[in-house]
Amino acid sequence: MPPITIITPNKNGERFLEQTVRSVLNQRFQGINLEYIVLDGASTDRSLEIIDRYKDQIDVVISEPDTGPAAAINKGLRMARGEIIAWLNADDVYHPNALARVLEVMDTNPKAALCFGSCRIIGERDQEIRRPITRFKELFFPLSSRFTIQCINYISQPAMFFRRSALEQAGPLREDLKAAFDYDLTLRLWRHGGAVRVPGAPLADFRWHQSSISGSHFQTQFREELQAAAQDAGPLAPQTLIHQGVRWGIVGIYGLMAMGRSKDSSEHPAKRS
Repeated sequence: MPPITIITPNKNGERFLEQTVRSVLNQRFQGINLEYIVLDGASTDRSLEIIDRYKDQIDVVISEPDTGPAAAINKGLRMARGEIIAWLNADDVYHPNALARVLEVMDTNPKAALCFGSCRIIGERDQEIRRPITRFKELFFPLSSRFTIQCINYISQPAMFFRRSALEQAGPLREDLKAAFDYDLTLRLWRHGGAVRVPGAPLADFRWHQSSISGSHFQTQFREELQAAAQDAGPLAPQTLIHQGVRWGIVGIYGLMAMGRSKDSSEHPAKRS
């Protein structure tokens, strides 16, 4: 049985898909016994051509219609054989040696349901962006607890990994959620052993762009996160009230950033070839 399974859901993600796949497969150079599952939602771009280049190194490839990323990931979770599991979206990347560091921490903390580490935010050209947001999240790392995670989601999904045994108790991703199914799962996993941090350098890069879920649905994301926190902590719990205040502050900041991007685009239109 492989110690770790990574799942990549993809739908027409040709632009960044190869970089994602390579970042996962390169983890094997550190001697990792890795199961890699790629689930394609019947892409119509060059995704299948890209996946085919690496089919001899990918354990499971399935391409068929699905109802969204949560449904695709759940399909992978049902197939996963690893003791530690995670998913990496088709525009995110792992840093070298990330999985070896994860396995070391989870082996040292056998009761932990999940682990997490630092995660950079990068743009479409691989440049690091939004450093203040990353640093803000990292401020909560030393205070990590179930109370804290109910107040604010400071864990970046690409840098989160969890035990199969905890998943079996927590249950699958909620497919009715559009953008916060990862945070909802984090809250439910936390009940079954808590979390431990992977110290040191970032484990992964989360890619922000206009068509990403957080780029185009951030208001939905934070509304769903508040609903998940209220369900986990209670609608009138202090954590929920704190989360509500945090939500409005973050949504306001994101809204101002979106207005700034829109203004910049109108004043500096893209050149046409």
